[in-house]
Amino acid sequence: MKVLVLTGPESSGKSWLAAELQAHFGGVLVGEYVRHFIEQQRRDTCFSDIPEIARGQLAWEDQARAQRPALLILDTHLLSNLLWSQTLFGDVPDWLEPQLLARHYDLHLLLSPEDVAWSDDGQRCQPQLAERLVFFEATRQWLEQHQQPYRVIRGDWQARRHQAFEQVRQLLEA
Repeated sequence: MKVLVLTGPESSGKSWLAAELQAHFGGVLVGEYVRHFIEQQRRDTCFSDIPEIARGQLAWEDQARAQRPALLILDTHLLSNLLWSQTLFGDVPDWLEPQLLARHYDLHLLLSPEDVAWSDDGQRCQPQLAERLVFFEATRQWLEQHQQPYRVIRGDWQARRHQAFEQVRQLLEA
């Protein structure tokens, strides 16, 4: 089983690209639990929600891992929970990073916020490119600090799709 994670700032194409990859390569796609949580709660999240959101994301990931697909595509994982918790609340539950580091991921596709327009979907909160670039750099720094395999995906939608397809093709051939 190869485990692929799409990560990076909001409105950079993670969900769209995850669906494109699944449609082309097959496998199992795990969405963002936080979107489900927000739709259910119908309110802004607070720091005390972070553990529930992170556990929900882990549960969805674990259910998909149990299926042992050839390709597991994660629209996000605990790194997003960790970075959003830090960004929004200035704190992170102590157990979150160790849980993230205890899991194996074969490749992270880190999507740049540049060259694509921000889209307000009612749940996003960083309309300024500068804010999204800060989140992008925090993601990159974490991946590098923890020696996680990643490739940056940039450009317009067609370029992103082409780059991601090539990375997944190489991952599956490895």
